[in-house]
Amino acid sequence: MTMKRDKGNWDLPLLHADHPRPVTRRQFLSQGFMTGAAYTVGGIAPMLSANNAWGALSGDLDALRAPAECNITDGAGKIPFICFDLAGGVNIANSNVLVGGQGGQSDFLGTQGYEKMGLPGDMVPGLTDANGNDYANFDLGLGFHFDSAFRRGILSRVSAATAANINGAVIPARSDNDTGNNPHNPMYGIALAGAKGSILSLAGSENSDSGGNSMAPAMLMNPELRPTKVDRPSDVVNLVDTGDLVGILSKDDATMVMESIYRLSDEKVASVESLVARDVDIDKAVRCGYLKAAHIADRFGGTPIDPGADPQIVATDGTGIFLDTEFFAGDRDGREFQKTASVMKLVMNGFAGAGCVEMGGYDYHGGARAEGEVKDFRAGQCMGACLEYAARMDVPLMLYVFSDGSLSSNGAIDNSVDGRGKGEWTSDNSSTAGSFFLVYNPPRLGGRAVLRGGNLEEQMQHQQIGYMDAGGSVQRAATPMANNVNLLVNSVVLNYMALHGEEGSFDALYQSLQISHGLGSNIDDYIAFQNIVTGTVPAA
Repeated sequence: MTMKRDKGNWDLPLLHADHPRPVTRRQFLSQGFMTGAAYTVGGIAPMLSANNAWGALSGDLDALRAPAECNITDGAGKIPFICFDLAGGVNIANSNVLVGGQGGQSDFLGTQGYEKMGLPGDMVPGLTDANGNDYANFDLGLGFHFDSAFRRGILSRVSAATAANINGAVIPARSDNDTGNNPHNPMYGIALAGAKGSILSLAGSENSDSGGNSMAPAMLMNPELRPTKVDRPSDVVNLVDTGDLVGILSKDDATMVMESIYRLSDEKVASVESLVARDVDIDKAVRCGYLKAAHIADRFGGTPIDPGADPQIVATDGTGIFLDTEFFAGDRDGREFQKTASVMKLVMNGFAGAGCVEMGGYDYHGGARAEGEVKDFRAGQCMGACLEYAARMDVPLMLYVFSDGSLSSNGAIDNSVDGRGKGEWTSDNSSTAGSFFLVYNPPRLGGRAVLRGGNLEEQMQHQQIGYMDAGGSVQRAATPMANNVNLLVNSVVLNYMALHGEEGSFDALYQSLQISHGLGSNIDDYIAFQNIVTGTVPAA
């Protein structure tokens, strides 16, 4: 039994009779007492042109930004990475992303297995709806249920051209229900694989060591890489302070002033060299400090760092990913959109190497299927926004989705409008859990990522890494990560490296940490795609 809630208001907190009264941050989050984001207060910055050209430092100073000198860079050039941490135990398998038997997503399960995952017998993959649409849909490369709320949400934000360049893979894997102790978060591993931003390495929407709800594997954690909390546009703006000078002068003039200050200071330091021994460390600190100020004015002065002022993200005329009326509405949708936009702005522009978007309230086994559909659709919209922004920025993206455990249905049907005639979610169930990732690859880099495998049968086993039995339970012996969340994270890091053609360095990466990745010697079996870049992403 759960508390009675106003019909249609699925964002009220969840109280489950079989759950303890929430006392921890994680419990408050997963049961919807916390949103993971705050309201944005104050005015909206004026719209700025997305095509506003950056100025440039003088050639002699630009060369000094190199790692060997001052280590002022615009990131490592790796594929942007964003993960969604859906706190509480969301449904992923079959009502959203298809998971089949040993033959892959199209190796359909038994009717009882689908019923366990909320699909009645007349809506199972292999059948068609009243309009002739096959319930097993592959429009996004990865197979989704045709009426998946994730799929509907994604398609509400991406263009047809973007959708045509998306592909993905699903990993059936158990994790514990209702706990933040699952070491699900892969961002430290992604950073170790080379992802780096020009402002910070990692960004997360929660003030935690992982940047989200679930933990990061202890063996991969590095305190120096702890994610910076970013959950609203003002957080992004506050990461970069170009000073009052940029507001008084043009960006180019401000850059020239900062260059002049650098040259005068360097000349002054050099003039005392004949009087006292010149300390190399002090010399470098002075030189690089002033050079960094000039770099910040050059790189960020006059650019739309504010996600709410980026017309690709928010516009009044419908050309942005979000309308201004929904983005700044102040309701739950608006807050989640702002959080997502803030993280994706940093990651897709190379300001952060990887980001985590945490969304709460996914412990939704309160009986009504409608609640899960509404929340899953919202999450899908946020995923779609990231994919569409990557397309508009003309950069690839790896987007990974996970949750703490999962849930199941008893077969009772919710025939309300939002329930859509599907099975009600009634209990936690870790045996139905899994994670998935989507890859967007722009046409300039070859378009939709290509699955590994010499024939269709092999490709299907690379798109679904592991499998379920006919009754809808994860087969624990199918892969090393099917029953080990640490190894699930390692498989995500492996797939990220493989997108760069760097899977050959995977063993060495873990050996450098003096740990085992635990995936055995046949790591090729757990890689979904052929590489889409080699080493780094070519500039657009």
